[in-house]
This record gives sequence, C-alpha cells and structure tokens, in this order.
Amino acid sequence: MAVLGLGTYRCRDITAAARAAITAGVTVIDTAPVYARGSAHAQLAGLLPDRPGLRISTKAGHMTRHQARTAQQAGLITSDEAARCHSIAPAYVRHRIAANITEMGRRRLDLLYLHNPEHGAHGDRSRLLERIIQAFTILEAAAHQGDIAGYGIATWSGFTSGAFTVQDLVTAAQRAAGSTRTHLRAIQLPVNLIELTPVAEALHGAGPVAEAAGTGLEAWASAPLNGGELLDLVTADLAEFISPGASHVAATLAVVASTPGLTGALLSASTAAHWREALSAFQRPAIPLPHLQDICRVLRA
Repeated sequence: MAVLGLGTYRCRDITAAARAAITAGVTVIDTAPVYARGSAHAQLAGLLPDRPGLRISTKAGHMTRHQARTAQQAGLITSDEAARCHSIAPAYVRHRIAANITEMGRRRLDLLYLHNPEHGAHGDRSRLLERIIQAFTILEAAAHQGDIAGYGIATWSGFTSGAFTVQDLVTAAQRAAGSTRTHLRAIQLPVNLIELTPVAEALHGAGPVAEAAGTGLEAWASAPLNGGELLDLVTADLAEFISPGASHVAATLAVVASTPGLTGALLSASTAAHWREALSAFQRPAIPLPHLQDICRVLRA
C-alpha cells in the first residue's frame, strides 16, 4: 500500500501545513525553492533541526523572478532561461544544490528532483535528453560528495508528452555515472481521477509507475486531488461506486493509493482533520484490481 506525504505546492502557510502533517505522523515532505513565492525553504527550515527523521525532497528547475535575476547576474543561466524562469543547466543545478542545503539548514538533501525538465524543450527530445544527462552528471557528483542522497525527475507532462520514458532516465543516469549503479531514486508525476492514465497503465504492468517499480525506482503521485478540483467533481454516486461508505476525499484518494507500483502520494493538506481523513484512505485495504479496472473503464469512457 502506498504512503502519504505532504506536498507543499498549494499550501498557503507551509509552516502550519508541515506542523499538521508531522503531528499526524507524516514523515515525507516535498517542496521546491520556487514554492510560496520563494519562501518555502525558509518556512520549513525552523521545523527541521529537531526532526532528523523527516525525509525532505526538493527541486531544481523552476525559479522566481528574483531567483532568476540573481542567477543571471551570477552568470549561472542565460537571458532566455531567466526570461522563462527555468533552467537545468549544470551551473544552475550545482548552485541550487548548495542553495537548497543552506536555505533549509540541512547537511545534505534527501532527494533532489529536476523540476519539469521538459519545460522549454520545444519538442527537441534529443536535446532534452542530453541536457538531462548533463544535469544528472552534476547530481551524481553531488551524491558522491555527500551533498545529496539521491535524485529524480518531477514532471507534469514529460511522460504523457513522450518527452522521455523511465528507461530514458535510467539510461541517462547510467551515462552520467559511467556505471549501472546510479543515485537515480525516484520519479514524481500527477496521478488522480483526471490524470488517470498512469493508473490504467499500471494495471497492465505498463506506463511510468510500473516501469519505475520494475527498475527499483520510487514513484510518487503529485496532485492526487488535482489541486482540489476533484472535491467538486466527484459525486456521491461516484464515491459510493469507488469505495462504498467512503467520503468523496477518501474515495478519490483510494484510487491513487491502490495504484500498483506506486510508492506514495503528496497531498497539500493543512489541518489535522484533513490529514486524518486522508491517512485513513491510505491505511484501508487496497481496492481490488478487478474493481480498479472497472473504475478506470467508467471514468475513461
């Protein structure tokens, strides 16, 4: 059964959300330097020194306007990268590793994702994969230096658009490491009742979630409630069909939690009540695979 972590992308008050999650027993928090208008790391930093057991994942890629101006002035990114507020250039990735460590006051990063590396690739798949290899080379060096424990890819559309596959990422990591032993650890992608393709594919042993599991990588679902949109879209009848007796939220999350091969999901919840409801959905027995197939057929019809 998958586990539940805190995703901070949509949290208005990241400190309060993290406190509520930690109190509820959550041990995984996902963030990024661009979240909360660039204050996400600072909001988390005060909670981290006394909680070494927390696993924090963060990112390199997207940046705020201020972060982009600073990086350009330092010669780390081009004017085009500054204009689109995104870069996975080696110099910027190296800078972001050090900055993330400093901002959160940690000795090393548990997991660093390249944040939507497909952003701005304009369909040039070969060039994108080469840029990923270059970034992975920096990440492998950082892992050997003890600055990060592992790295991965957090994407919104990279897998669905065909920009890359899990095997592409594994191959890129092996090229970067010069070995079959790498520090590539995880992928993160949207999985929910709207972004249902990863669930349907996983039921047949295909798609990024199954491929990640098959290569020993973690697979994390982002946006399990699709930014809260599903709270209004899921009807009482649909919730009852998915999981009899469950609330709308619990039924929606149950589909994600039951996806074969999924490591966990990252939820932006801010109150104790929300965490109790969400965690109960992840602690219930998984939806039987035949019924999960029926749910996919109904929702994709």
